[in-house]
Amino acid sequence: MPEESGVLLVRDGSVATITMTSPSLTTAAKTALLDAITQVSDDEGIRAVVLTGAGKAFSMGQDLVEHAEELKRDAAHAFDTVGQHYNPIVLGLATMPKPVIAAINGVCVGAGLGFALACDLRIASAKARFGTAFTAIGLTCDSGLSVTLARAVGAARASELVFNATMFTAEEALAWGLVGKVVAPEDFAAETAALAGRLADGPTLAYAEAKKAMAVSLEAALQAEGEGQARLGVTEDHQNAVESFLAKQPPKFQAR
Repeated sequence: MPEESGVLLVRDGSVATITMTSPSLTTAAKTALLDAITQVSDDEGIRAVVLTGAGKAFSMGQDLVEHAEELKRDAAHAFDTVGQHYNPIVLGLATMPKPVIAAINGVCVGAGLGFALACDLRIASAKARFGTAFTAIGLTCDSGLSVTLARAVGAARASELVFNATMFTAEEALAWGLVGKVVAPEDFAAETAALAGRLADGPTLAYAEAKKAMAVSLEAALQAEGEGQARLGVTEDHQNAVESFLAKQPPKFQAR
């Protein structure tokens, strides 16, 4: 899989690492990510998977430049990507019959946070920063966040994080239960490799059954999220908020 697609897939023995080399999720990157997830899921030689990012970002979510163009072209279909890309990616991570680690190297927001929460375990660099982001641009959650965030941090904290849409640190993510471990940047790669190796040596069939049981309500949530995004995608609030974000100006929400 060529790196210019926005995704790099590397196999090392029984561990596969999927790296999102593009900080934001273009259509090409989402397509390549879904393809990589499908490949490693079907590969019986792979017993553990690492999902990570490159540089300063794990994933900054949807590429808003591309999204703004889609809104101008056809707002009613701008969110078709939820059903075409986001939902299959999340279900692929959550239901893959082998453990998946989110190795959160940097900024992790929006759909990127949804992807991380769809993984089974999360390890973060001390430099990582997190945010839900959706309501800041007039949207509801997608990528399973409406279910997985509350599972990770509790319903009350999840509501605060979604409604406030402010950034939070790796240490806060650890204290709230969103990640299982925070490590120094210089130790991040080694700690991630060690965790992936332990899981690859573990009871793969038992992991698969456990994942199946825990993913029961996720599919229904993804459908509800997609329907909500489609309704919000045609509103002036969302379209104005995207334009304001790209212009580096604060959005003004008018809808009632």
